[in-house]
Amino acid sequence: MRNRLPLASCLGLLLSLLPAGVLHAEPVTLTKLPDRVRVEIGGQLFTEYVFGDGSSRPYCYPILAADGTSLTRDFPMKDTPGEETDHPWHRSIMFAQAFVNGVDFWNEGSGDAGKSPKDKGRATHESLLETSDGAVGVIRARNRWTAPDGRLICTDERTLRFHASAAGRFIDFEITLQALPDEPLVLGDNKDGTMAIRLPLWMTLPHKYKGQPVAGNGHLLTSTGERDAAAWGKRADWCDYYAPREGKTYGVAIFDHPQNLRHPTWWMARDYGLFAANPFGQHDFEGRKDEPHLGDYTIPAGGTLTLRYRFYFHAGDPDAAEVAAHYADYAAGR
Repeated sequence: MRNRLPLASCLGLLLSLLPAGVLHAEPVTLTKLPDRVRVEIGGQLFTEYVFGDGSSRPYCYPILAADGTSLTRDFPMKDTPGEETDHPWHRSIMFAQAFVNGVDFWNEGSGDAGKSPKDKGRATHESLLETSDGAVGVIRARNRWTAPDGRLICTDERTLRFHASAAGRFIDFEITLQALPDEPLVLGDNKDGTMAIRLPLWMTLPHKYKGQPVAGNGHLLTSTGERDAAAWGKRADWCDYYAPREGKTYGVAIFDHPQNLRHPTWWMARDYGLFAANPFGQHDFEGRKDEPHLGDYTIPAGGTLTLRYRFYFHAGDPDAAEVAAHYADYAAGR
């Protein structure tokens, strides 16, 4: 008679062949509310996709680690004592750019005074196309980008995928910008953009606020080995911002998809906690001030541009969190 392994042994062998993330995946539950979609992982709040609170664009807030630690600045969504209150348009996780067909969709109000008119554009939620639960939670939404006078500049369709593993929590953000049928869409060369997050004060590098020095324990690292302040304006596959808090290290990495425009992207990585992948800021990042339109990109009339990014919220420094290995998984389609 042929020898057979016990059922438990067969099951153990099968499980050992599965990716670790599958074994530790927690269910993602999405709840639609009038102005947002609540995203829970394993029954705990992870984030909310906010689209109807009157802001100039949709955004994700808060971002919570599995232990409840907040990984983005509260302002301007919430007043937290001691927080810095600069740049009120830096709302947690957002996709934005200055300039789009000459309209500023990054700043608000008097932001970028002297370069941008006071009235700014708005990316307004049009509809939710999909919300689904499971090992991966999915939100698909459509938005309209309008000038201050109400003129339509372009539209977008975006997909956000939320998932978790033993390594940490993830958001995969995919957006397709659609030019109008009768007008090209010019994404202007400017450092202010594009796939961005504003981190809490405790994660920042040493910097100045209102002219006063602020101690910071945070660090930056790119895939090419650039560290801290040297990461600003450099090109890399990924960038990781990390810092200790109450005896534990937390980090936020952004991955630039290898099929993205101008990959590897430039990094708008600021010491005060703003941190963004920006494929449109070439003249700013490379110090080529006499070529202000060097990084412009034109989508032809009726055409599209798709960009993809992954946020990896992790414990430990980049080595302990295996950021490079997780990027390799992302690049391979996992």
